[in-house]
Amino acid sequence: MDFEFSAEEQAFAADVEAFLDEHATPDVADVCRENMAQIVDTPERRGFMKKLAERGWLGMTWPKDLGGQEKPGIYEYILNEALARRGAPQIGKGVGIIGKTLIRHGSQKLKDEFLPKILNAEVEFAVGYSEPQAGSDAANMQLKAEKVDGGWKLNGQKIWTTSAHFADWYWVGARSDPDKSKHDGISLFLVPMDHPGLEVRATWTIGDERTNEVFFDDVFVPDDYLVGERGRGFRYISEALDLERFTMFTYANTEQKLEELVEYARDAVRDGRPLREDPHVRQRIAQLTTQTEVARVLGLRFLDAARQVDAKPPTVQASEYKLFATQVSQRVANAMVDLAGIDGQYRVQTQEAPMRGRPDMAYRYSVIDTIGGGASEIQKNIIARRGLGLPKNF
Repeated sequence: MDFEFSAEEQAFAADVEAFLDEHATPDVADVCRENMAQIVDTPERRGFMKKLAERGWLGMTWPKDLGGQEKPGIYEYILNEALARRGAPQIGKGVGIIGKTLIRHGSQKLKDEFLPKILNAEVEFAVGYSEPQAGSDAANMQLKAEKVDGGWKLNGQKIWTTSAHFADWYWVGARSDPDKSKHDGISLFLVPMDHPGLEVRATWTIGDERTNEVFFDDVFVPDDYLVGERGRGFRYISEALDLERFTMFTYANTEQKLEELVEYARDAVRDGRPLREDPHVRQRIAQLTTQTEVARVLGLRFLDAARQVDAKPPTVQASEYKLFATQVSQRVANAMVDLAGIDGQYRVQTQEAPMRGRPDMAYRYSVIDTIGGGASEIQKNIIARRGLGLPKNF
């Protein structure tokens, strides 16, 4: 495949950069705050997303009859990476997970209700897959969905639901058919977050990120808000996870942190000697530069594979990208801490801190990225079984 952008794609990238120069102000864009766009909700942030919507940049790859432009996925990629490089809100779950799944599997009612709101940046979603007893095995979810007259009654608990404290709707999987195999007994629902039967409790992570526990107490969901077919939820979730692994874990912020590390190493002095002259430092930075470029190319390969399989997300390529990109991010963060030395323990924006205090937060947050969207061990299993054809218990 050709890894270079066409003239039209380069022109779009330039338009995005010009837009960001004007609108990516400090109140909505901050590279020093890891994942700010996913954990902070302000009027300014929502206003920024409205500006993206007004430019027609949300849902560019969607079908025209559903409000999209049927552009190739490379355009969403260019946009999302540019947003990530500035630390700005990205196109997010609505466009890349919920919207695309509804397009493929949702009823006409759900499409009519949610797709226009997503395109107009009028709705925020939380995604609920993880549960206390399920670990990394999403198919082991036990949130109970009991069929009742006119709909479903949900009882149980979810964990690690980022955005639940400000989202408008909950995209949630539940066990609707306990007598079937764990992969075949799950259904997918849309639930309003202001439902009186929902309770949201904050959980704070090592990366200073607020995520949440969500408790369900007789939460009634009408039949109309069952996504797709009963019992096929895990298939839809698997497709959505492939999209999440690609759209939610960008390489650009890793590249940007690496550039800041290089700038620091160029001027810093350790024990009276320029850090840039240390052969171990030079070797480490060269390796990280190479690995970051590999992450970029793996992302482009995912896009190329997506074009070859009738728009169904390519599972193996998604796992390869997510595994490698998040591990490179972790290596860059480790190098930032190591090269900064004891001063790397300063918090973000501390005046005397090297690299604006980013080593500390980058180091802590990079651990989270290797878990979200399926832990690294899960990605290795997917690559081994579906990519290499190894047996399940190998």
